[in-house]
Amino acid sequence: MNTVLVVDDDPGVLDVVAFTLRREGFAVDEERDGPAALAAARTREYDIVILDVMLPQMSGTDVCRALRAESDVPIVMLTARDAERDRVSGLELGADDYVTKPFSSAELLSRVRAILRRRELDRATHAVRDLGGLHLDLSRHEVTVDGEPVRLTLSEFKVLALLAERPERIISRRELMQHLWSSEHVGDEHACEVHISNLRRKIERDPTHPQRLVTVRGMGYKLVPT
Repeated sequence: MNTVLVVDDDPGVLDVVAFTLRREGFAVDEERDGPAALAAARTREYDIVILDVMLPQMSGTDVCRALRAESDVPIVMLTARDAERDRVSGLELGADDYVTKPFSSAELLSRVRAILRRRELDRATHAVRDLGGLHLDLSRHEVTVDGEPVRLTLSEFKVLALLAERPERIISRRELMQHLWSSEHVGDEHACEVHISNLRRKIERDPTHPQRLVTVRGMGYKLVPT
């Protein structure tokens, strides 16, 4: 049984999300503020965290930042429809996905299942890829750069793994997003750019002059062994 931590200070949203997940067989814990959410996530190992951006005492983005510094647990952020800054900020901090309010229970459930499915596929794939100083262990969800371990979110790891399948091959933003969401519907392609930017900060020697994860203007990205 998958375990989920749902965090929202709106009782209506919290009740609906928790009810939907429990009905589908998930074990659900509920919290209504940032400090309690962070304490719960540090106490129990969850399969996924659903986290509202606007929380009392400690914002969802601050909770995301703290969790990402110590865990690779998948995080889905809940944001207001017009809060693009919140969505971008959440992705930059390491969130794996975001859902805008108001949302349907079916949409949120689909996102949660897609993330968990990707995680299981990663764990089931017994493959190691070496590209110069970049080392990926797909079964353990581990990456080292020039011998040093780096922590990637689930989405960042999935993007990097796809690029590493065929080094030097150009992959378009759309193809990356379809792979990321396991769907023909790609949503906001700007999320792809955020993940690429985050990856460069973690795997490049100089992120301002990328040599591993290279942009091919007008076409997409490719991974180059260095």
